[in-house]
Amino acid sequence: MGGGGMRGVSTGAFWLLAAAVGLAIILLSRFTVTNEYFFFAAYVVLQYIVLATAWNILGGYTGYTNFGTGAFFALGAYSSVVLHKMPALTQSWFGITTPGIPLPVMIVVGGAVSGLVGLGTGYLSLRLRGVFFAIATLALAIVVQTLIVNWDYVGGSRGIYIIRPANAPLGGGYIQYLYTLMIVLTVVSVSIARTIERSQLGLGFAAIRDDEQAAEAGGVPTLRLKLIATTLSGALMGMAGAPLPYYVTYLDPTSSFNLAYAVNSVAMPVVGGMTSWVGPVIGAVLLGTIQQLATVTISSALNLLIVGLLLIGFVIIAPNGIVGLVQARRDKRVAAAEAVARRKAVA
Repeated sequence: MGGGGMRGVSTGAFWLLAAAVGLAIILLSRFTVTNEYFFFAAYVVLQYIVLATAWNILGGYTGYTNFGTGAFFALGAYSSVVLHKMPALTQSWFGITTPGIPLPVMIVVGGAVSGLVGLGTGYLSLRLRGVFFAIATLALAIVVQTLIVNWDYVGGSRGIYIIRPANAPLGGGYIQYLYTLMIVLTVVSVSIARTIERSQLGLGFAAIRDDEQAAEAGGVPTLRLKLIATTLSGALMGMAGAPLPYYVTYLDPTSSFNLAYAVNSVAMPVVGGMTSWVGPVIGAVLLGTIQQLATVTISSALNLLIVGLLLIGFVIIAPNGIVGLVQARRDKRVAAAEAVARRKAVA
């Protein structure tokens, strides 16, 4: 596993590098981009990077397919709705005074709620394996959606309108602020995934993915590691969903439990490559960008069709994703070069 040229970079250096890249993107886009739609579209792509990375921690690293993305994502979104409806507090950001709880706090709370649900779900269902675990996560999404539909405080089936604050704490439009927060979440989630990949935790996840029974026989604490994976994965999904009410301004169960979230969170790591932190990033940027272009030029109704066709194509042509395809070709070149060197040595 690894990220190509990033293999030799230490974990601390990677966090600093990721933060620097994120900051550079924020500053560059704020001072050079004048079309507001860029921030709308980029927010969605970044959101999918976080979701795909979160799904890959459990589905790619650990080998447990999760169809409950919509549940964790919606829990983060509706946690923000609950906090939004709480009695107004006064907050001051860089001299700008606005009512309500700061959105970064909502993101943390959304992550905590979804992480706890992920922990509980994992404790109840991780003794299941394969398709049975996948069905259990799908059932979780149905249960959570049913609860939300019947919870009048957050709008129930009729949905709820969320009014964005008039002022953005960092200046500019509020969509730019949401875009900035999602870049921060992207940096954090990708850095966490890369840290896991290069740690003992990542080795334990890989052992579970390759052969869980052998890992248990070898003394790997499989249940504890799987609980860590479900908690981390759920928390990151909840954090990705927390800003959603302020992005869409009207939140209902249909939009928050949209099938696109579950499908994309699985398809993007598969297309990019599930054994490396960079795979979900590549898949999310590729599929997310194509979907946004299709939405503008053709129709948003074609998004899932495009994902399905690409997914089928990659399963046939590159079952290990783009990263796996690149690594396989690189290994072939290395093997060919070694064969040539051996023939020259013999000659």
